[in-house]
Amino acid sequence: MENQHVCNNEHSLVFNEDERRGILCWACREPVLGPSYSCIKCNKFHHHKSCAELPHELQHPLHPKHSLILFAEWKRVCDKEYSKCEVCKEFLEEYTYGCSYCNFNLHSKCASLPLTIETEVHDHPLTRMWKSIKFTCDLCGKEGNVPFLCASCNFCIHPSCASYVRNVKVIRHDHILHLTISSLEVSQSVSQFCRLCVQKVDTDYGFYYCSSCDFENREDINLLKLTDKSKNDDLELDGSINSKTYIVKKINVGEDGIEIATDIEHFSHEHDLKLTNEVENNKKCDGCLRVILPPFYSCTKCNFFLHKSCIELPRKKRHPLHRHPLKLLPKAPYRSNLFRCDACCQDCNGFTYHCEECNFDLDVQCSLMLDILIHKGHEHRLYLSNTRYEQNCSSCDFESFQVYRCIACEFALDFKCATLPLTARYRQHEHPFTLSYAVEDDSGEYYCDICEEERDPKHWFYYCADCSYPAHPKCILGNYPNFKFGSAYSFYCHPHPLTFIEKTKDHPACHKCGHPCEKFIYQCAPCNFNLHRPCLWK
Repeated sequence: MENQHVCNNEHSLVFNEDERRGILCWACREPVLGPSYSCIKCNKFHHHKSCAELPHELQHPLHPKHSLILFAEWKRVCDKEYSKCEVCKEFLEEYTYGCSYCNFNLHSKCASLPLTIETEVHDHPLTRMWKSIKFTCDLCGKEGNVPFLCASCNFCIHPSCASYVRNVKVIRHDHILHLTISSLEVSQSVSQFCRLCVQKVDTDYGFYYCSSCDFENREDINLLKLTDKSKNDDLELDGSINSKTYIVKKINVGEDGIEIATDIEHFSHEHDLKLTNEVENNKKCDGCLRVILPPFYSCTKCNFFLHKSCIELPRKKRHPLHRHPLKLLPKAPYRSNLFRCDACCQDCNGFTYHCEECNFDLDVQCSLMLDILIHKGHEHRLYLSNTRYEQNCSSCDFESFQVYRCIACEFALDFKCATLPLTARYRQHEHPFTLSYAVEDDSGEYYCDICEEERDPKHWFYYCADCSYPAHPKCILGNYPNFKFGSAYSFYCHPHPLTFIEKTKDHPACHKCGHPCEKFIYQCAPCNFNLHRPCLWK
C-alpha cells in the first residue's frame, strides 16, 4: 500500500505493518512504533499510520469561519511567530492545520485533543473548552487561552500541564516527590526555592514536594531529563563488586606504619606506574589535566602522569546532572579520543565519566562537583541549578543550562568558572597567580598585562600581587586548558601512534586533504605524517 503525502509530494510512502526502531515521526515528533509509513526510495520520512492518514482539510470548532489546511510547520521556519499554534503557543516543527486568511494555526496533535480526559493532576475528569478564552493555569501559573476545565472545582489547566504525574522520582533526591497544588500542605518553615533549578517557587500554584524532607521543586522544570529511570544500576556503585581501578604491585611501609602503594598497574595505562614526590615543571596529569603536583604516579617509559587522587577515582559513579550511572574511561569513545564536557562545555582529552546510552561526558573536575558548592569567590552557599533555559554566569557572562546559583542574591557561577584552579603558573613568571574575584584597585581602568586588552571589572581574573600583574584566565591557562598536548593515540589510518599537538611553526600539509595544518594536529614525526582533526573522519 502506497500513499503520496500532501505535506511533501516528493516522497511516496509505503506501509510497514510493525515498525520497532522508535524513529521520530515527521508529523508529531513522537517515536514510531507499530503500523507506520515511510518513503520507499530513501527509507526515511517516517510517519505513524494515523499521522500519514491525516485529512488534508479540517473544520474545527476553534475556528469555524474557515477550513484549516494541513501543512508542514518546518517549511515556515523563517516566520516562527506567524506559525505558532493557537493552543500550545509553540513552534515545534510539526504538521499543522492553518488558515492563511486569519493567521490561525493548530498543531495536528492539538487539533485532535479529546473532549474529556482523566488526569493525575486532578480528582475529576477535565473537559476541553473549544473556545479561546484567557485564563491562568492552576498548575503552572502561566496564562493560556484554550483550557481543560473542571467546572465543579473551577480548576483550569493547559493541555500540556495535564500530562504531569502525581508522583515522581528525581535523581537528586532519595524519596518520591508528590504533586502539591495547595500551599496548606507544606510546612511554612520550608524554603520557597526549588531545589533543582534554584528559582523561587510560587506556592499558590503546583509544585512537587517531599513531606519527609521538606524538599520541593517547581513543576515546570525539565522533570523528564531529571527523572530516575535506571534499574538496579547501584549494584556497582555501592561497593558490592570490586570497582578499584588499579592493582598494587609493590608496597612500602612508612615510619608511621602506614602502607603506601609505590608501584601500581592502572587500568588506563599499558605500563606500571611508580609513586614519586619529585616536582615536575609544566607537566599535566593525564586524568584531570591539572598541573601535576606530588604525590603522583608516573610512567618511567613514557610521558604519563596521574595524581594520587586520580588513581583513586571510582570506576562508576552517579552525578546530579545525569540520570544514568557514568563509567570512567581513560579515553573518550569517539574517533578522535577527544570529547566536550557536558557541564563546562570545554573540549578535553583526559579521563571522562561517560554514559554510553546518551553519549554524555563529564571531565574529572566537573564530575567532582556536587549539589552544593562553597566557593571563595562568593560569600553564600551556591546550589546546582539545571534548567531548560540558559543562565548567565556572574564571573564571565557565559550562558549555560547548568550553573550554581545563590538563593540570597542573583549570583550564578557556571561549571567552567567554578572549576578554575585557585592558583596557576604562567610560563617563566617567577610567582604563582591567584584567582581574584574583585578589582585590584579603584582606578576604573583594568587591563590584562598579557594581551593588553581591557578587562571587565565584574569578571574574575588571575593576579600576581608581588608584581601587580593582572591577567585574563584565558591568557594564563591558555585557549585549551583541558587538553594535554603530546599525548599519543593509535588510529587505523597510520601504523604508528600519532602525537596530538596544538600547532607547528611550519604548518605542514595534511596527509588526507592537502591543506596546511594550523592547529590540532595528529602527527607522526618520523614519517612526516600529519593529519587534521576533522580528517580522521575521512
